[in-house]
Amino acid sequence: MSKYYYLIAGLPNIALDDSKLTYSVAEFRQEIDNQLSDADRKLIDLFFLKYENLNVINHAKYPDRDPDPRGRITYDEFNELYKALKEEEKPPKNNNIPSYFVEFFKLYLAEEAKENKGEKEYISWEDRLAALYYSYAMDCGNAFVREWFELNLNINNMLTAITCRKYGFDKAGYIVGHNDVAESIRTSNARDFGLGDTIDYLPELQRIAEESDLIVREKKVDILKWKWLDDNTFFKTFDIESVFAYLLKLEMIERWVTLDKNTGEKTFREIIGAMKKGSENALEEFKRNNNK
Repeated sequence: MSKYYYLIAGLPNIALDDSKLTYSVAEFRQEIDNQLSDADRKLIDLFFLKYENLNVINHAKYPDRDPDPRGRITYDEFNELYKALKEEEKPPKNNNIPSYFVEFFKLYLAEEAKENKGEKEYISWEDRLAALYYSYAMDCGNAFVREWFELNLNINNMLTAITCRKYGFDKAGYIVGHNDVAESIRTSNARDFGLGDTIDYLPELQRIAEESDLIVREKKVDILKWKWLDDNTFFKTFDIESVFAYLLKLEMIERWVTLDKNTGEKTFREIIGAMKKGSENALEEFKRNNNK
């Protein structure tokens, strides 16, 4: 296992309430790219796949918008993969595109066939892609990285379920993934979703969910995650886990530096509105663009 003594010793101290960025996440990736082993670089790449997910969804909705530069897969590469699968050809060999994107486009094409028969499944494409992403990341060989992604999956699902209960939505249609926690949330009507004995941070998360100020609530979730990172890297000071944790902390700071209360309120209203409206076909525009 590689050690990163000089890299980590040279990193500035950071805190969640920092008002300025030490690095952006993109700058940090560039800074460390040539200092990591190949195996460890792949772990860092797992984090940045979230921007590839964002790009493929945004490309579907807003085909003229430039991709987020934190992603490295081009729109042409996505289009080439999609067209090959649609025409039932062998997907082009491309080491930049992880396997779950192949599965995602196959799922979309299968759903398209169902729609032509008058069948439709009301689960957003964002959620379907997120489920595939979490499953892919949680299959990695590093326990810390695997547990980090599962932590985020669990927190997102539990907060979603609490919101569904509050507004009277059927939570089963909004829970992502298929780990034990997700299945318990889908099927249990208990206040703690049957997880009181297995998820030690659940009581804290339930208290956070009761916070009426959305920005305060979001900050408390990040504090919970920050503490988890500190606790789980305490004995891994110069390992890749600490590099990965530093990147995650930078992302939190970057988001808070650019976030304001109005943005948080708007985002929440959009989420609730989408849940009330039901899932829309987020890749319809993608299909039209690639049928030209």
